[in-house]
Amino acid sequence: MILLLEDDADRIARFRAGVEVIAPGVQLYVWRDAHGAIAEMGPLLPQARLISLDHDLEPVDGATVDPGTGYDVVKWLVTHPPSCPVIVHTSNGERGTWMMGELELEGWEHHRIYAIGDDWIEREWLRLARRLLRRRDRQATES
Repeated sequence: MILLLEDDADRIARFRAGVEVIAPGVQLYVWRDAHGAIAEMGPLLPQARLISLDHDLEPVDGATVDPGTGYDVVKWLVTHPPSCPVIVHTSNGERGTWMMGELELEGWEHHRIYAIGDDWIEREWLRLARRLLRRRDRQATES
């Protein structure tokens, strides 16, 4: 399974379509706010093959609670033992660096994709995700 923190409906649809191509049958869990991700992600970590986190999150229409940030999720995530690679996909340079730093300090495998342009999911994220998923599959069969 892939765990995804992303607030934009169009990007979520593009992630879903791409995951169907690179990893048919792999379940994609999506959260649009940090609080929901933190509340629900824990039991899923042992089965997760990949986590991808945005930083800047906009509230869903009608929401009255701040959605938090990807950094909030990283701060929670690093309280757990590293279990799978993490992709930080954000256009926020400084906060993305903060997220990467926390993951580095706690020994999580981490990668960075700058969410810039119209096709970064298809051009960069899917290529990286496919490589990471294939590597995890090889490691699992070698064990």
